[in-house]
Amino acid sequence: MCGLFYLTLPTMNVILFDKNRANYYPLSFTRPISFFRVGILTIKEKWEQYYKSVSIQTEDYLSVKFPLNTQKDNLWIDARVLPSKLLITELESLREGEALEKNGEVFAFRNRTFDTNKLNIIESNSTFSFIHNLCDIFSLNGEEIKNDFYRMFPSKKLKWQGDLAKLEQIKKSNIKIGNNPIYIEEGVKINHSILNTTDGPIYIGKDSEIMEGSMIRGPFAMLNNSVLKMGTKIYGATTLGPYCKVGGEVNNTVFFGFSSKAHDGFLGNSIIGDWCNLGAGTNNSNLKNNYSEVKLWNYEIERFKKTGLQFCGLIMGDHSKCGISTMFNTGTVVGVSANLFGSGFARNFIPSFSWGGASGFTVYKLPEAFEVASKVFDRRNKKFDKIEEDIISEVYNMTKRYRNEQ
Repeated sequence: MCGLFYLTLPTMNVILFDKNRANYYPLSFTRPISFFRVGILTIKEKWEQYYKSVSIQTEDYLSVKFPLNTQKDNLWIDARVLPSKLLITELESLREGEALEKNGEVFAFRNRTFDTNKLNIIESNSTFSFIHNLCDIFSLNGEEIKNDFYRMFPSKKLKWQGDLAKLEQIKKSNIKIGNNPIYIEEGVKINHSILNTTDGPIYIGKDSEIMEGSMIRGPFAMLNNSVLKMGTKIYGATTLGPYCKVGGEVNNTVFFGFSSKAHDGFLGNSIIGDWCNLGAGTNNSNLKNNYSEVKLWNYEIERFKKTGLQFCGLIMGDHSKCGISTMFNTGTVVGVSANLFGSGFARNFIPSFSWGGASGFTVYKLPEAFEVASKVFDRRNKKFDKIEEDIISEVYNMTKRYRNEQ
């Protein structure tokens, strides 16, 4: 994707700290909260548009892959906070020993160490978004696509922007509807598709491809090397992370990256982690038959919790997969490295490393999980190394009790 630019305070050392991580499982099992993708960018990448030095404070088992960089003067920011211009102005004004608070909760402070004692608390007057729960990732996705787009590309003059050498060819072979802009990176292929920007901009990343007959409504983002298959129908507020392959019908869904739903089937109001695969004909329900509020499994309280939403689909952790014609009920949570197959609806909470479906589950053992992960990484010219193995092993041990495994 395009290079990021720095607006303010390039010398400040920013550290995004994880908080209340269990509330964000299964997605935070395998990554810090700041690596959640909301809009075009991850939360960390959003902050990197303002600061050159941004690192992570997270759990020990993740810190080898996501290292912490401390200096004599550090700006600590809750990783669940999404930046805004007004908030950046407040952060610029913080002096050492001062903290910002919103609704009774400290969310940023300037200090050498991660210590909130004896800080001078200042009430924030800024307006900004906050990831309170997993559903906020897709609920805020449309607004964040717009925010990211206009941070990355401040000029709103051109209806088509990007690789000028290809724009004329692309404009001739596709239909654009609406007055919001489209930005196209280098190496993009788009053939005979409809791009509707009436409700928001469209971002198409480097070396990605939109095959013929696709219909897309913004706000929409697809990152580098992703593919939309022939005749794909994309409704607004949808994001495809890098190296995703998507077909069928998709509405208000975020793919973090390296995942596939390459064939027909509906997916709506959902979040799909890294290295997932949804088999042909997979469908999820995002609305209950009685139109009631959806409940979602919450690891922090270890029971189903009201979401406040009428539309809520599937949350799928990294490395999970499902076979052809899989059906997911409204508000289903699938853990890390689960494998689902067979007819009928499986239950609404599927623990990590589960193998089976509606008729029952066995345990998906680590050696088999490692073997598959290694093959999948190879397909993207990446290596499933000891660091990745250690993270998955830790998650396996953390989640044993959900599988009734000793």
